[in-house]
Amino acid sequence: MTESSLTHRDRAVLRAVADGRCEIAGSSLLVDGLCCADQFAGLRLRTAGLISTRPGPAALTTAGYEMLAA
Repeated sequence: MTESSLTHRDRAVLRAVADGRCEIAGSSLLVDGLCCADQFAGLRLRTAGLISTRPGPAALTTAGYEMLAA
């Protein structure tokens, strides 16, 4: 995934993860305890290596931090 391929929603999800507002539960990404409105955003960002893949509190990877800073 490149910086130009990130949508505004992807960036918003990355910011929410960076703020500690997200959790990975199974294949779902929860934001503030609710399922993310874009059901594919979490999977897309995990597959791209921008957020953690393990269950529990979501975290940005190094690539995720770099993408968010760009």
